[in-house]
Amino acid sequence: MGIFSRTRDIIAANFNDMLDKADDPTKMIRMIILEMEETLVEVRASAARTIADQKEMHRHVVKLDRLQNDWAEKAQLALSKDREDLARAALVEKKKAADMGDQLRQEIAVLDDALRAYENDIQKLQQRLREARSRQTAIAARLESAENRVKLRTVMSAERTDEALARFDQLERRVDYAEGRAEALGIADQSGKPSLADEIAALEGADKIDEELEEMKRALGMNQAKKED
Repeated sequence: MGIFSRTRDIIAANFNDMLDKADDPTKMIRMIILEMEETLVEVRASAARTIADQKEMHRHVVKLDRLQNDWAEKAQLALSKDREDLARAALVEKKKAADMGDQLRQEIAVLDDALRAYENDIQKLQQRLREARSRQTAIAARLESAENRVKLRTVMSAERTDEALARFDQLERRVDYAEGRAEALGIADQSGKPSLADEIAALEGADKIDEELEEMKRALGMNQAKKED
């Protein structure tokens, strides 16, 4: 396949269709990028060779122009010496040099068109290569996301989820038991030591008992006095 047809095929390729039909999109996009990079290198190498050929042709054109001037001077010299035959021969050589120069200029013009085509192809290939690399990044991100979702779904499968919930239930029961023990110890402490309200109520009760006892004593004293009378 020629470099031009190969380049045109890559530029015209539909990445979406190729990736949709591929069994492994990641592998396919890597192959596409590799193909484009290799083609880009070849196109640039061809362009470099074309530029080198142009420069060489330009040098030959300059030499042929000088040769034409040289044969023209020789024809004039021969004619001035009444050597029309030599002048005619010199003009024939001059025409040969002119024809060769014209042919080279036409070839240079063809190479100019080829260089413009190379330049357009290189720009398009670079653009397509950027698109392909962007797609590669997107595909890699999507693949990583898909793999992470698979891992998550595996972790969150029914069997493993039930097992994890059962472990949580066991932990909650252990916490409940520990909290129950703490509350029970608190209840025990409260039964052994009266609260502040209980102590104040006890004081108030003691005062009433003392008052009642005094009243009983006074009453008994009064009764005792009546008996003595």
